[in-house]
Parts: sequence; C-alpha cells; structure tokens
Amino acid sequence: MRRVVTLALPFRRLARALSVLDWIRVGLLAAGLGFVATGLLPADDAEASVRRIAPMLVFLFSVIVLAELTKEAGVFDLIAERVARAGRGGYGALFFLCVAFASLTTVFLNLDTTAVLLTPVMLALAARTGIAALPLAMTTVWLANTASLLLPVSNLTNLLASDRVALETPAFAERMWAPQLASLVITMVLLWVFYWRRSERGADRYEPPSPTPIQDPVLFGATALACLVFIGAVLAGAETGWEIAIASSIAAVIAVAAFAVRERSHLRPALIPWQLLVFVTGLFLVVPTLSRFGLDTVMRGLVGVDDGTGGAFRAVFSGAGLSNALNNLPAYVAGESVVHPANHDQLLALLIGTNVGPVITPWGSLATLLWFEWCRRRGVAVPMRRFVLTGVALAVLGCAASTAALLLTG
Repeated sequence: MRRVVTLALPFRRLARALSVLDWIRVGLLAAGLGFVATGLLPADDAEASVRRIAPMLVFLFSVIVLAELTKEAGVFDLIAERVARAGRGGYGALFFLCVAFASLTTVFLNLDTTAVLLTPVMLALAARTGIAALPLAMTTVWLANTASLLLPVSNLTNLLASDRVALETPAFAERMWAPQLASLVITMVLLWVFYWRRSERGADRYEPPSPTPIQDPVLFGATALACLVFIGAVLAGAETGWEIAIASSIAAVIAVAAFAVRERSHLRPALIPWQLLVFVTGLFLVVPTLSRFGLDTVMRGLVGVDDGTGGAFRAVFSGAGLSNALNNLPAYVAGESVVHPANHDQLLALLIGTNVGPVITPWGSLATLLWFEWCRRRGVAVPMRRFVLTGVALAVLGCAASTAALLLTG
C-alpha cells in the first residue's frame, strides 16, 4: 500500500502543478490522439497535418526560448523603460511609443511573444511609474492580435496562408501592408477612445522611471544580437516555414550559448513552451477530424465560393466569428479547407478575420488566453463586459477596414 502511495506522489504533484488551461491543452491533445487511434482521423491525414505544422512547432519553440532569454537579459525591460522616459511624462507621446513597441514586437517576434513577454514588462512598468495598468495591458493584447498581419512570422496562421497562396515574405508584406495599416489605425483610435483618454486613464501626466543599469552587458549584447540575427534573416528573405524555423533556431542557439557561459541557472525546463506545442498539435488533430464530420459543411455555407467583395466580407466575418466561438487557429484551418485554391483574396480576408477578429472572447486566440493569465497573476482586474463590448467594436471596424484595404490594393 505504501508503495502505491509513493508511486502516486509524482502524479499528484504534476496534477497540482497544472493549471485549468494546461488541462484543457492536454485534453485537446489526448482527444486528437484518440481520434487517430480509433480511426476517426485516418493515419495518413494525421501524418499530413503534423508534417504541415512541424516547421511551425520548431519556430514556436525556438522563438519563445529566444524571447524568454532576451527578457531575462533585460532587453525588453530596458526598451520599456526607455519608451516611458522618452514620453517625458506625457500620455500622448507614451501612447504612440507603446503602440510602436507592441506592434514591432508582434510583427517580428510573433503575437504570442508579445502576450507572453511584453505583458509582464508593461504591467511592471505601470507599477513603477504609477500609470494605470489597464490602458497598457489593453494596448498589448489588442496589438498582439491586430498587428499580426504584415509578415509570415507574425502569426502561425500567416505561415499557413503564405504557403497556401505561394507568397514569399516580401510579396506577403507587399500584399498585406495596407490591411495592416488600416488595422493599426482602427486599433489606435479605439484604444485612445476607450482606454487612454483623460477620463479613462485618470491622470494628466506620469512620472518617468529612473534609469536602471544593465546587469550583464555580455548577456544583454548577445541576446540583442540574436534577435537582430533572426529579424535580419526574415528581412533578408527567409520565406518557407522551415527557413524561418531554422533562422529562429540559430538565434535561439546564440542566446542559449551566451547563458550557458554566463548564467546557466536560467537554462531550466520551464523555458520549454510545452503548453503551446501541446495545444497547437492537439488543434491540428482535432480540427481535421471535426471537418470530416460536418465542420466543413458549416464553413462552406458561411464562407461561400465568391472571390469578389461579397466573398471577402463573408470570409472575414466568418473567420472572426468562429475565432471568438472556438479559437483563431481552428477557425483558420476550417475556413481554409473550404476556400477554393484560386480565391486568394478570399483566403487573405479569412486570414484578416482570424488575426484581427479574435479580440472579443478570452479564448479567441492563444495570445489573448496567455494575456489573461498574466493579468490574473499580476492582479490586474479586466472588466469582462467592457472587454467584450470594446472588442466587438474593434473586431467589426478593424476587419471591415482591413478587408476594404485588401480589396482596394489588390
């Protein structure tokens, strides 16, 4: 009896260590594996799905490790501090600087990086400067979603879409710059109206933070260099999923090597983003199964077959609606499966809906889920009714403006 109890102890500790979200992720993967084992999802289909997301999983793993170590080296903290100091106590200047910071992080380092790493940095900055936390937090979560249209690396859905429409990184950016600009303009206007104006933020000015010295210049320089290597590879033409994954892996190796020499204690298992890997793998086993049993029919009825204006707007709002009902990754995959291969505008409109649209519900995107978890940990109250209603305004106006920009520049 004692032996059984002893063997059960690790499992009890594991159960206590997992959050509700972790159990949902594990359950999703278990369901997907169960579908494969029972034949509900044929093994060939499962293999094709996993093969398709393999480079995305490598990219996700390496870019999160890179970003975590970059944060540990103080790069993000220093940037946030410089942003606050550059604002000189004026909320107008701070607003534009925070928008730029969050947008650039999303564009070049992925929306999940913005949610995972920029959120705690912004919330800590709010505490240091006496700035209300909610405006900074909402800037982070909204831009994590709405600033993720420009490059394939900005969002996992973009990697799928760029492969489907055969757009390399420069061509993808050329096609999506106008929708991205429209999305940013709408986001900025609504952020200011709903969260940043004087009556909402509750102060005229803030106190700029005092300078903080860099703890380890070698680690700081090495991780900053690693980020520049990755960004440079993307700008230089890393195009396919595997090329982007290799570039992010090389950058992560540079950061890991620096910490192995200077601060090995930070190289711990917690760096591995297993939750994201489990979640994405589970999704790409569950969604193809659901598509075989009716989801395709539903999406085909919602999206239609028209590649013109009507089809684009049906696709964008179908993608946004399903993203908020389920999640943006399965919404994109389900929509993509019913869009005709030649309907590039319709597919890109669907992409806009699944990137810009999932800002209404906490589960709309993985980035939003991660953001809510950080807000909970830091004790930041997010008024749910306000979150949903302002999210509806952003989703409707942002999707409409971005789709119109897509069609006008096509």
